[in-house]
Amino acid sequence: MTRAFRTAAVIGAGTIGLSWATLFAAHGLTVRVTDPRPDLAEAVDEALATYTPHLAARGLDVTGLADRVHLAADVTEAVRDADVVQENGPERAEFKKDLFATLAREAPAHALLLSSSSAIPSTAFTGELSDEAAARVLIGHPFNPPHLVPLVEVVPGTRTGEDAVLDAVDFYTSVGRTPVVERKEIPGFVGNRLQNALSREAAYLVQEGVVTPEDLDTVVINSLGLRWATVGPFLGAHLGGGPGGYRHLVEHIGKSMQRTGAGLGSPAQKEDEQERLIQAVEKAYGSSTYSELSETRDRRQLAVLAALDSADKEEN
Repeated sequence: MTRAFRTAAVIGAGTIGLSWATLFAAHGLTVRVTDPRPDLAEAVDEALATYTPHLAARGLDVTGLADRVHLAADVTEAVRDADVVQENGPERAEFKKDLFATLAREAPAHALLLSSSSAIPSTAFTGELSDEAAARVLIGHPFNPPHLVPLVEVVPGTRTGEDAVLDAVDFYTSVGRTPVVERKEIPGFVGNRLQNALSREAAYLVQEGVVTPEDLDTVVINSLGLRWATVGPFLGAHLGGGPGGYRHLVEHIGKSMQRTGAGLGSPAQKEDEQERLIQAVEKAYGSSTYSELSETRDRRQLAVLAALDSADKEEN
């Protein structure tokens, strides 16, 4: 790394923020967490109890992890001596504009200022910052939960400095994540735009009565999900073309796939139609609690990660 990261401030202690805090602490950082929620202490304790075993299963030494996570009364206290700040506030540009003005003022001049924003590019909320402050602000968008899912989309704004981009890549790599730098700002970034495209068609197929929510999930889990856990869409397509690769695929079945694509639907937006879709999903999964479903998800994701680790070791 080009610089050392010893102290992290986590601003916002929802699902994402608590997951980040646990991950950072597991990698030896001192973490200060702040959030106006009245149950902050209880939320942090619960998250540590839930997430620490996950990280132990990934081979991390979690001894003393909880001792490295501290509560801060406010943003100023949280960022006082931070090397890196990870913001996880509401998805509203005006909120982030005010918050990042505070972060730029209160955090040390060397601190990286990162946002977990899911869709809003940093340029949308840094316009009133000085050039020096804006140079160290950028997006570090994870996928939930970030202590397990490796990807972090690193998205610089129009005034983000190249040093900050390199530092962000170094930082996320140091905590075991897989950063990908996206060089053009676009709402939703890459991961959520891909997810949204699939989600729109999934909703359309259920609304049209083609398939139930649970059967659609079964289709994805047993085909695309399995494939995409090991190869992405382009490598998958390249392999789908056989020895001739992607060129063969495009030249021989490209037109038929384009006809399928032209027929993709848009889910209905009327309130009653959306309500029927919501009820269908609730019927499929509403008998289980959020904790039960997320526990199953996390257990399966850990199993996938362990299998990929094993395969990588065999290849090397």
